[in-house]
Amino acid sequence: MTEPLSDDTSENLDRFIIEAIAQGCVWGLEGPEGWALCASEKYEESDVMPLWSQQEFAEVHCLDDWQDYKPVAIDLEELLEDWLPGMHEDLLLVGVNWNKELEGEEMEPLDLLEEFEQELQP
Repeated sequence: MTEPLSDDTSENLDRFIIEAIAQGCVWGLEGPEGWALCASEKYEESDVMPLWSQQEFAEVHCLDDWQDYKPVAIDLEELLEDWLPGMHEDLLLVGVNWNKELEGEEMEPLDLLEEFEQELQP
């Protein structure tokens, strides 16, 4: 059984980076209209794309508005090379390892990219 996410959002962020690198992928929710997005709590005009480091963390959210969505793996290399720069251009934020209440970090994609690069440095 996987250890549940903590109430400490920075701990969940660290875990996201470490587990994503270990597994080589992250998880988003994809549905009939594309990837799951929600409005940012920080910025009025922005949307956030939540991502998780474990499939089961993503699965928890497949209900209500997202009942037709399912967890889909995103290759880590693809995330770092294509997705995060693309999300930056699209002015999207990344939600990192949000808990059951959809609480957690909202990050600029390039800030998340930098976190990964620091962790991946030899």
